[in-house]
Amino acid sequence: METSLEYILTNSYKDGTLEYMNNHPSEFDELLQLATSDKQPYSWRAAWLLSNCMLDNDRRVKPYVAEIANILDKVRDSQKRDLLKVLCKMDIDEECEGILFDICVDIWCKLDKMPSVRANAFKLILQITKKNPGLYNEVILLADDQYINTLSGGIRNSVRKWIRKLKSELG
Repeated sequence: METSLEYILTNSYKDGTLEYMNNHPSEFDELLQLATSDKQPYSWRAAWLLSNCMLDNDRRVKPYVAEIANILDKVRDSQKRDLLKVLCKMDIDEECEGILFDICVDIWCKLDKMPSVRANAFKLILQITKKNPGLYNEVILLADDQYINTLSGGIRNSVRKWIRKLKSELG
């Protein structure tokens, strides 16, 4: 039987889902469970809602960071994109950074992936690099045109802007 949250995820628009979570904070754990599961069509929608209703470095999400990292290569691209957005809002512990960096590099280098998924992976790469400047030279290699030119125009411009900012901060 469909839960109230599952019903909202499939029958409401953005404002309705956000309002529902604001009015039902006790269902945040269910939202996290759905976002990290493979219960379609709810999981990708739950990941999207989670990325839009959580706080920066949300203490409720913190225990799930390692789990999210471990499932990234198993979930569909739409769910992956929004789980990457969740991770971008978190302060990642050192033990998870290396794993996430490798996963995100793998996603970034797969040119057939959705541009939005690749861009969010690259955003997390940059976030980790700012904390670990020794990765800078490797990231600059990943900023080669062969990886950027396959992105859509708007995303390509955003990624180039992020790279310029990184170069000004660390280069």
